[in-house]
Amino acid sequence: MATEPGSLESLKVLYQSDDYIVVDKHWDIRIDSKMWYETVTVQAQLRKHFPELADPNTYYGFRFCHQLDFSTSGALCVALNKAAAGQAYRCFKDRTVTKVYIALLRGWVKVETQTLEFSIGKNSSEGKTHMMCIEGSEGCENPKPCQTELTVLEYGLYDGEPATKVLLKPLTGRTHQLRVHCSAIGHPIVGDFTYSLGSDDAPYRMMLHAYLLRIPLQPQPLLVSTTDPFITAVDPKWHPERSIRNLEETVAAVLDLRLSEERKLEEEKQRALREKNKKCFKGKRKDEEEEAQTTRQCQEWLNQWGGDL
Repeated sequence: MATEPGSLESLKVLYQSDDYIVVDKHWDIRIDSKMWYETVTVQAQLRKHFPELADPNTYYGFRFCHQLDFSTSGALCVALNKAAAGQAYRCFKDRTVTKVYIALLRGWVKVETQTLEFSIGKNSSEGKTHMMCIEGSEGCENPKPCQTELTVLEYGLYDGEPATKVLLKPLTGRTHQLRVHCSAIGHPIVGDFTYSLGSDDAPYRMMLHAYLLRIPLQPQPLLVSTTDPFITAVDPKWHPERSIRNLEETVAAVLDLRLSEERKLEEEKQRALREKNKKCFKGKRKDEEEEAQTTRQCQEWLNQWGGDL
């Protein structure tokens, strides 16, 4: 059952190659941990199912390409060698990775498509140092610009209370970004114990899921999607009442836009390369003409010098 806690046996593999494994991380387990009492982690699951793939040269045995919060479920990419980890790291560093999340938010979000642009910093307030905060709030240190695109998918009820199913696309990668941004607009994620200050503790989990991951690796991009956990068949407490957009079609539009952006970037790169080669050719031709002219001048001087003799 999807509503049961994670175990060492409950590892779901979405994709596997010689270089990468992508797993569907269970909610409420850590990726890795140094604490002896946290025996169920993604790292421990991988060691149990794929002991031959563990790398003794790394602390945890596996190279995680990115992070997912303890409470967040969904697509998580693991590199199986140093070279693969380096290639994926460059994609994340250059912000060319496409990440799509789905979530259930408290209340009905009125603005159906919006870009959230709250700067996020570390919370230094007493008792809240494990949290992040938006710029301007008390105790917020070192806020950095952050952007999240939000698209409403469905309106409904969760356990009898108004809730909205949304698609979230982070354009930056700050810690707890999606959770903080949703809370900042007055619609915290259902089951987010931390950013409800402990009040939203009834749901069995926090309703945030990494639905799709696309890493533009060479020569072939890695594209993986999961199933949708926020449906009535999985959680009977969720009752959608009005559908605004189809999840698959909305995700397809996100990918189409990303591919279009990549094509434009590639065209600009090729155009710049052609201009560079053109300048190099002109420069080379100019050098050859100058060299030929110098040779003619030298020959004329030699002829004149020979005549004087």
